[in-house]
Amino acid sequence: MGATEEFFEAVQAGQAAKVEEFLQRARSLLAAKSPRRGFSPVVVAAYYGQPGVLEMLLRPHPDLDVHEAALVGDAGRVRELVERKPELLGAISGDGFPPLGLAAYMGRPEVVRYLLSRGADANYAAPETSFTALTGAVSNGHEDVVRILLEHGAKANYHYEGGKLTPLHAAIMEGRVGIVKLLLEHGADANAKMATGQSALALAEGKKIPPIIDLLRKHGARP
Repeated sequence: MGATEEFFEAVQAGQAAKVEEFLQRARSLLAAKSPRRGFSPVVVAAYYGQPGVLEMLLRPHPDLDVHEAALVGDAGRVRELVERKPELLGAISGDGFPPLGLAAYMGRPEVVRYLLSRGADANYAAPETSFTALTGAVSNGHEDVVRILLEHGAKANYHYEGGKLTPLHAAIMEGRVGIVKLLLEHGADANAKMATGQSALALAEGKKIPPIIDLLRKHGARP
């Protein structure tokens, strides 16, 4: 295994001391790309939920691109880049997402607000996965971001995973009461069914989540 691969494995595993040791020997690793996906160390640390390592990587103030800045919530850097090149609003990352999708997935409300204010598409769906900013925010439980997206026209009844589910189903599966409430208040179909034919209410009853069951019934859900 080469040094670069070892470095990225340490980043992914959150081994801060080992990461620091690598960087002391070769600061150029800050600009390296992961062997498998071509991600930067900052992206790997963000995706794998390693805040200590991420803080270490950001300390030298690396020259973040718009996708990296959106991921880590650096609203100032996102603003600087988009003001300079507005077309970056729709720039697609190596894994298929615009800055808005990445910021929503990671729960970066300030960045999300800014991008939407500049006209970012709240309903852009990644071609390979069909995920949107809303599905990412729902799956990770970022209620504040879900609210912002819905207020800016994100589709509460969007079907994804090959039409198998909607954001409402995903929120029910995770037991996210606040997000279920927001989705229903913004027009989510309380009677939407999964590809299996299971209704939102049946899903909530199967999960035994009384607050969600009550919310669905108040919005006209049927078995």
